[in-house]
Amino acid sequence: MKHRDGILFVVSAPSGAGKTTLCKGITDSLENLTHSISYTTRKPRPGETDGRDYYFVTADRFRDMVQAGDFAEYAEVHANLYGTSKRVLDDMIREGIDVILDIDTQGARQIKSHFATAVFVFIMPPSMAILEERLRNRKSDREDEIRKRMRRAVDEIRDYGLYDYIVVNRDFERALSELRSIVVAERCRTKLLRNNWIEDLLR
Repeated sequence: MKHRDGILFVVSAPSGAGKTTLCKGITDSLENLTHSISYTTRKPRPGETDGRDYYFVTADRFRDMVQAGDFAEYAEVHANLYGTSKRVLDDMIREGIDVILDIDTQGARQIKSHFATAVFVFIMPPSMAILEERLRNRKSDREDEIRKRMRRAVDEIRDYGLYDYIVVNRDFERALSELRSIVVAERCRTKLLRNNWIEDLLR
């Protein structure tokens, strides 16, 4: 018998702050935690695989999914579309599987209005200078794209009040440990327990 429904963990950060690497690290280190795979219209970066990192789809396919109401959230980020399947989230949560969702602040606002028990975590860079350095070190964006991402980072950081937790990614292992602590603590909250499990225990 499942003791509780799954928990939806929503993780956001400015581009380059390290949220994708942290999300992968936490799903690799904890059982029963799945990284939700988003749909996107952007092109794959080197090393990315369809169905593992994202579902890479055309803009037309994405818009058809929007019209069909398939997404729990979707947003346009840096001229590309990103979305999360509502059916997949609902199914995993019902099955008691914890889900980590790596999305931007626009998507997080939409999730907050649909999933009342979701837990929101913001990954903060230690400084704007370090954030810019990390973007440049990726060597995947043109100069104008880096400037655009830095301008957007300011707006995203100002949305920190939407989130339950802030993790500063100054050192990867420390940030991963803090994120892991959040997941473990949230799993123990009494409000998530299915009452019939406690009653069965007392019989």
